Amino acid sequence: MANLVSTWSKTTQILPGNYIFPVNQRPGPVEVSLCQSIPLIDLSTSHSQQVQEILQACQEFGFFQAINHGVSEYLIDKTMKVCKEFFNMPNEEKEKLYTNDLTKGYRFFTSSYDYINEKIHFWRDNLQHQCHPIDEWVHSWPEKPTNYRDVVRKYSLEVRKLSLRMLELICEGLGLEHGCFEELTGAQLLSINHYPWWPDPGLTLGLPKHADHSLITVLLQGSVHGLQVCKDGKWLNVGPVPHAFVVNIGHQLHVISNGKLRSAEHRVVTNSREARTSIVNFINPCRDTIVKPAKSMSGTDAPLFRPYKYKDFFKLFHEKQGDTQAVMKIYKIKP
Repeated sequence: MANLVSTWSKTTQILPGNYIFPVNQRPGPVEVSLCQSIPLIDLSTSHSQQVQEILQACQEFGFFQAINHGVSEYLIDKTMKVCKEFFNMPNEEKEKLYTNDLTKGYRFFTSSYDYINEKIHFWRDNLQHQCHPIDEWVHSWPEKPTNYRDVVRKYSLEVRKLSLRMLELICEGLGLEHGCFEELTGAQLLSINHYPWWPDPGLTLGLPKHADHSLITVLLQGSVHGLQVCKDGKWLNVGPVPHAFVVNIGHQLHVISNGKLRSAEHRVVTNSREARTSIVNFINPCRDTIVKPAKSMSGTDAPLFRPYKYKDFFKLFHEKQGDTQAVMKIYKIKP
């Protein structure tokens, strides 16, 4: 509990050395421009337009923002409110929940890949738990705030429905058979991030550069800036759009598409004025699912990646601390 950034950062003005990133990794004092070109996709337009726009965004950026997606603004606001309430609970309440025990139905901890052994920590506290099948997991979620389980249950179901809808659009855009991703969506992980404010955000990171281990990721980033995506070697701010979801391609979809879709690298910077809370849904394969390029994706070209079990990829992802090149070279087939 004493490790939680939100617990001790309020009482100090000195950033500990084990939160200061190396010069070549830290965001530094240079302002990153707000990107106006991140695709904003309206999911109320024609079906063919949605397919075309989503496929183009996934190929060019690996990122897009979705509006008019069908998840009610009321539920979105209520979910963000209860998640903020969780992190704002008194320390004595949060202390009862703090754990790194992987056997529990949830984890509440200060989030890094390996807190004990790593040299640099992330500027982030994190609550995460499984969400699918939801009736198997909801009883193990935190009981406080008292409406947490009810609100987050409804939200998780709606986001899953949206995620499967977008995956079908991607499937169609790639020319794959209907339902081809069905066996790859057996797990859903909810991760709620809390990034406390810090007066000098140029030295530390909420999350360092990485691409997601998921099939697809659906993020509600709230109203505070912090998310940045790397495009052509430059960092671009992904500006918050009210009630929009940020959607990005994970490593698994990059592999299944045989490299045709981008799993874009991104990071989270801290804010010097206010804390930031984001709500992430990772749609993942089950642990023993075999992931490999779809046959119709490679066509006349040879597969770029060898088959693997998702649990092995996930383990390697954490061992390599999310380093995209270090992870993917293990599974990439050398020409």
